[in-house]
Amino acid sequence: MDRLGTLVSYGPKPQERPMPTSAKTGAFVPLAKLPRTPASDLKKLGWRGMMNRLRSKGKLLVTNHDEPEAVIIPVAEYDALMQIVEQSEAQTESALAGLRRSFDDRLSVLQAGSAASRLQSTIRGRAKLGGKVKAGSGY
Repeated sequence: MDRLGTLVSYGPKPQERPMPTSAKTGAFVPLAKLPRTPASDLKKLGWRGMMNRLRSKGKLLVTNHDEPEAVIIPVAEYDALMQIVEQSEAQTESALAGLRRSFDDRLSVLQAGSAASRLQSTIRGRAKLGGKVKAGSGY
């Protein structure tokens, strides 16, 4: 059940849709626990019948020969999922920007005029550690 399915949705226009409870609380249902319906039901029941089933079940896992093919969810839930993805991407980009700034700040000392002479004196000099390791940003 690790195959990705096609996402189909229905519902009112985006500005009219409330965020579903499951997307707010993070209570996502694994594929194995979703209500299942065979793809042949689409032919038998028609699109309207499938949408009625979706409204009663909330989500549907459409199977073909008992293998997952697609997950049908309401548009409001799809929108909520996309909002979560966008927030996650924004948080990731913010964290990466902070790491870049920190890395650039640490490397900026190498651009100082005295960096070469300090490094040469450190290499030439005898290490007097006094039992302690001198490393990191505090040294």
